This record gives sequence, C-alpha cells and structure tokens, in this order.
Amino acid sequence: MATTKLLSDTEVEKIPAVKAVFDDIRATRKSDFVNNFWRGLANDPPALKRIWEQLKVVMVADSAIDPLTKEMIYIAVSTANGCSYCVHSHTAAARAKGMTDAQHGELVSIIGLAGQTNHMVTAMQIPVDPQFEVK
Repeated sequence: MATTKLLSDTEVEKIPAVKAVFDDIRATRKSDFVNNFWRGLANDPPALKRIWEQLKVVMVADSAIDPLTKEMIYIAVSTANGCSYCVHSHTAAARAKGMTDAQHGELVSIIGLAGQTNHMVTAMQIPVDPQFEVK
C-alpha cells in the first residue's frame, strides 16, 4: 500500500504545474500511461518537475551510453538498492527497448555475481590494488 496519495488524472487536471509535467511525460514516452511513481511524486509539484527534468537529461537525452544499456544499469542499481518498483519499471522499459530473455538472464547473473563478490571483498577488507587507482 502506498504511503502517499497517487493523484488521478482528474486531480492532475486541477494542478497546472503537475499537468504540464504529465503532458511532457506522455509526449516524451509517446504513451498515455503515467506510472504510479510520478502520480505519487505529483503531491510535490516542484520535486516532480525537478526529478522528471533530471530523468530526461540522464535517461532520455542522446549520450555515450545507449538507451537499453542505461535501463540495464538502472535495473542493476535498483536491485542493489532493493527497489522492487524500479526493478519492475525499468525491466519493462528495457524490454520495450529490445532486451531479450537471454540478455535479462545474463544481467541477473552479473548482478548476482557482483553482489556476491562485493560482499566477499567487503568482508575480507581487501585493499585496492595500486594499478586500479586513478593516477
């Protein structure tokens, strides 16, 4: 159960700042669907606008990292942070961007291995090799 109210489209229509962001979400994604994260964040219109603008810069704008890879990184970080909502949301986005079942399987294996080895190196307090230090 949500700990914050999820604004309906009827409620959003009454808040011009929120409606503007929702309209941009729909236009950018070329979809009428606005997911629950944005509906919850809409309770704080300045935060909604700020986070949406940041997301467009990082996840939507052309960059050195392709859109599918960005989504797969987001899945990995969301898994590490324990955010089930984001794992689901960005897995759906990655699949929409062409992620195959084989790629998803490899991604899950990489996430699992990284988690295991990260915990092991942390438990053993292994010092960083000088060759890995930025010079």
